[in-house]
Amino acid sequence: MLLALSCAVAWSFAFPLIKIGLRLFGVAAGDTGAKTLFAGIRFFSAGIFVLILAKIMGRDMKIKGKKDFFGILLFGLVNTALHYFFYYIGLSNQSGSRSAVIDSMSTFILIVLACAFFKEEKMTSNKLVGCLLGICGIITVNIGNSMGESFTFSGDGMLILSAVFSALGGILTRNTTKNTDIITATGISLTFGGMLMIAFGACMGGCLNVITVQGVLIMAALSAISVYGFTVYNQLLCSNPVGDIAIFNSLIPILGVLLSCLILGEPFRLQYIAAGVLSAAGVYCVNRVKK
Repeated sequence: MLLALSCAVAWSFAFPLIKIGLRLFGVAAGDTGAKTLFAGIRFFSAGIFVLILAKIMGRDMKIKGKKDFFGILLFGLVNTALHYFFYYIGLSNQSGSRSAVIDSMSTFILIVLACAFFKEEKMTSNKLVGCLLGICGIITVNIGNSMGESFTFSGDGMLILSAVFSALGGILTRNTTKNTDIITATGISLTFGGMLMIAFGACMGGCLNVITVQGVLIMAALSAISVYGFTVYNQLLCSNPVGDIAIFNSLIPILGVLLSCLILGEPFRLQYIAAGVLSAAGVYCVNRVKK
């Protein structure tokens, strides 16, 4: 429980830190290549560190066959490259607090997919009601037309695509680690996904125009969040029912909203409270055990 909670807290800090990092590196709002390069450097460095950690810990770093190897590469493509490509684009075009709530959609998508792919995960009335509450939370956060915050594909749309690939990555986690050590698989997937993003960002003409000590420290902090969050979360996802771990993700949008308001000075709006409550209630309902 403490480990799952710590992952939620760590990932919550990523919302404001990414926006600060993009600003410190001089990345313009419309510079998709630079945003992709920024993300690629973060995950590539995190993946290298995870592999070094696996080596120090004496974990089995052997890949048993080509099928397992390509499975890990697919995992890196989906869970790192595609997931975070859409995530960074969406976050840079939307407020950190609003992004935090929309991103929680991945929790409910993962629960539905787990019921479809894993025999031990059954769709119950609690899960159905919980997912509906979660969807209501997503709709609630988008109620803001009067405040000039209507739905945008470059912001909300990208974040929803990010949530979909995040959920698919959660499904792939179990299949990928059947024959491979989880920490090794995490390190390889992060490194490969980061390489893809660096290459894609460079091909798009991406460049980090400003290098400062503050920017490097923010990048290091984001890499550390990835190292800890993915290593621990993937282990938990492989060792526990999906729903038992997903419940803690309900804290991410709430903490993300608070941190974005505190760190970035973004305005706190009432619909964020309602959306956060609905998301938390949805995840609780999914994991509620009938007596």
